[in-house]
Amino acid sequence: MLTARDALTDIRGIRVGHWTDRRSATGCTVVVCPSGTVGGVDVRGAAPGTRETDLLRSGNLVEEVHAIVLSGGSAFGLDAASGVVEALAERKVGLNFGDSVIPIVPSAILFDLTIGRSTHPTADSGARAFKKATSGRIEMGSVGAGTGATVAKFAGRDKALKGGVGTASELLDTGVIVAALAVVNAVGAIRDPNTGGLVAAPREGERSFLDIDRELRGAKLLDSNDDEELPENTTLAVVATNACLTKTETNRIATVAHDGFASTIWPVHTKSDGDVIFSLSTGEYEVDWVGYRAIEAFAVRAVERAVLKAVSEATSVADVPSASDWRNGIGN
Repeated sequence: MLTARDALTDIRGIRVGHWTDRRSATGCTVVVCPSGTVGGVDVRGAAPGTRETDLLRSGNLVEEVHAIVLSGGSAFGLDAASGVVEALAERKVGLNFGDSVIPIVPSAILFDLTIGRSTHPTADSGARAFKKATSGRIEMGSVGAGTGATVAKFAGRDKALKGGVGTASELLDTGVIVAALAVVNAVGAIRDPNTGGLVAAPREGERSFLDIDRELRGAKLLDSNDDEELPENTTLAVVATNACLTKTETNRIATVAHDGFASTIWPVHTKSDGDVIFSLSTGEYEVDWVGYRAIEAFAVRAVERAVLKAVSEATSVADVPSASDWRNGIGN
């Protein structure tokens, strides 16, 4: 069952804000958490760029998180989280240690430096996204961290299509909500798991897609003069529920939610992807083991739908056409 906004902000207390630079084709997205939110994470890609993820793992001291930052700009974009930390500290939001307030703001980045101008989000960008954070409708497509996102790059950048930001939520009969926000910048193609049809794949010929199996099966062997594969990809997501989960259970939701990447992106979790999923539990509803199993299942569904919406809502940026423009004969 769909919720009011079909978005991450259907969960009470969560706010989302974007900072977007379309000229430079980059940006960042901030998810602000309500008090007491428990965080988790699962990093699957082999080329991640992250900050404060170790503390989210089960068994480590800190449980509460105050915001999550997703950013373009590769490693430079991790600085966006510093602006959010400062903004939260000014509002006295964070963990209290003596006279200090320390906001916990895990973050992850994607690579978008080869599209648009070679600039990146800064601490000021993160602070601006934080100030724009709203509990209402979330803008999707080529905005925020998804501004410079691209997909279907395994046949070369010249055949890529635009990625972006998408969000979706699922309402269970118990009142529990499971929601996701995804930023899709994958090397792989995008397919609809409900139909098996391609949504975005490397461009070919007259507004058609390359045969993915043929392209991958025919991949040539590299010789010593070929360039090494570069970590220019990554799909990021935040999955949240208003259920009351332990830190271990919250981490498990992040693990299971990667199935939503696997069913919509192919290939996924490659050597040149930095795929990361953060998970959040805001603690509004107690659930038993049956309810927890339902959360696991619908976390996957929410991620699938968020990924599809990220690509379908994307617009053409910096000479990279969106999938809808390509199908409709618009763009190169």
